[in-house]
Order: sequence, then structure tokens, then C-alpha cells
Amino acid sequence: MKVENLRIVFSPTVYENRRRRPEEFAEIAREIRRDIIKMLVLAGSGHSGGPLGCADIHAVLFFGGYMRYRPKEPWWVGRDRYVLSAGHLCPVLYATLARAGFFPIEELRTLRKFGSRLQGHPGRDMGLPGIETSTASLGQGISIAVGMALSDKWLDRNDRRVFALTGDGELQEGSVWEAAMAAAHYRLDNLCWIVDNNDCQIDGRVHDVMSIYPLDKKFDAFGFAVLECDGHNYAELMACFDQFLENHRRSIGKPTVIIAHTKMGRGVSFMEDDYRWHGKPPTPEQALKALQELEDPYIAVIEPIEA
Repeated sequence: MKVENLRIVFSPTVYENRRRRPEEFAEIAREIRRDIIKMLVLAGSGHSGGPLGCADIHAVLFFGGYMRYRPKEPWWVGRDRYVLSAGHLCPVLYATLARAGFFPIEELRTLRKFGSRLQGHPGRDMGLPGIETSTASLGQGISIAVGMALSDKWLDRNDRRVFALTGDGELQEGSVWEAAMAAAHYRLDNLCWIVDNNDCQIDGRVHDVMSIYPLDKKFDAFGFAVLECDGHNYAELMACFDQFLENHRRSIGKPTVIIAHTKMGRGVSFMEDDYRWHGKPPTPEQALKALQELEDPYIAVIEPIEA
């Protein structure tokens, strides 16, 4: 089958950023996962597993009233900032920003296309609303996020918060721990570091390639307020973000880390918990199966089907 044989339609739904009941996030996360599959099969390249795995985190963070942002005023001075340090996970960020209303949903079709604002890693130079900094080299983004939080807390002295997500394999980078040391030293309680802990990386299991465990004890030793949750459980994610906001409100003098235990490829049976889906897109046949599992109301095959 060729991709032209799939009728790929993006839902027009845009979601509000407001306090929700845990069960309300399921459909938002499912829509984000559908977008990821559609973007990747149209692009013919990109990362599938990681973006699918952290869709629930993005659904809660962006649509649960935790981050302050204005999609129609993307550079509003009072906004909180989000840094996707694991830049290769960008399909989930692009889908989330589109669903929040930062740019037209139809632009998701242009992922990785020449001249597109949606490149294979987030590029601040591409002018896409909602992208706070360019990220690609692992370990770079969290250092930038620490710098943002440092300037907000001690130079501008405002109440902005900075959220940043790293992969767990990314924690094998030495610069990550330099950033952690600085965040604790400067008492950056306006920083929320999210670790997407799926124990998968491009070459295998994180604990086999180079173990980073025990993560909770490491972050505790570095001076963080440590929270852990099931990264697919909306109530647990909400409780963690609520605790971070309380830590910030109380000025506890410690950065917060949320270790979110996830499954790579979540929502698609043949991708789930399989590190081989780290860096490849679905074929048209696989995309059809994935979208059927994700209950996409639009997916269909256009006749005639080419084998």
C-alpha cells in the first residue's frame, strides 16, 4: 500500500487549557496520538515510540490548567515556558501546540518537509509559535531550561514557571547532571523537570546500555524534590503537577523532578514497549492498523489498493 491510498484527515478540534477531571484527558491524548501517526506516515521518517509514550504527559500539562499560555499571543510576557529537551520527540509537541491553537492543525501535514516550520527537531529559528528554544543535541535543552528558570527567579524576579522534559536515555549525558547541580544550587523552585522514563533508547533498554538507576535517589542527592508517577495515569500526573505548583507557591528552595514511568509506543499494540520503534515511522499498512486501534473516525482506504 502507498500512503496515497490512505485517506488521512486531521480532526479540527482545538482544546481549552482548563482544570479537568482525570477521565477527560483520555480523548485528548488519543487525538494527539492519532496526529503523531498521521504526521509520521505522511513524512515517511521520524520517531514514533517516544512521542506516543509521552502523549498523556503533554495532554495533562497543556490542557489541564497547569501551564499559563495564550495561543494567540505566543510571546506573552506572563507565559510559562516549556522546553522539550528530548527534541526528537517533537511530533508530540507539534500535535499538542496545534491542538492548543498555536498554529493551524493542517500544518501538521508538513512535518519534516522542506521549508516546513515543523522540522525533525524543534527549531526556534523556524518561527513556529510555542517553540521556546531549539533542541536536538541531547542534554542541551535541560541546561537551557535551567538558564530560563535562573533568569526568571533571580534576575527578572517574576513568578513564571519553566517545564522541561528529558528522555531517560538522555540522562546518560554528563551535561544533564551539571544542569541538575546548578538547578539545586540556585534553589530553582520554579523549575519542573519531567523525566519520560520508558527504559528504552535507540540501541536497547536503558538499564542495559548504561544504567541511570536509581533515579529517585540520584535526584534526591542532587537536591531535588522528587515525585514519581505512572505517566499514563491522569490522576497521578495531576497530583504531581499540583505538587509542583504548591512547591513553587511555597518557595521551597528546591527544583522539582517528576519521574514519569511510561511505555514507548503507548496506544499502539505492536509498538508498545519496543525500543525498535525509537526512530522509525509506520508504513501505510502499520499506520492504518494503528489508527484503527486509536479509534480514528476518519481513517479509510481509498481504492484501488496497491500491494
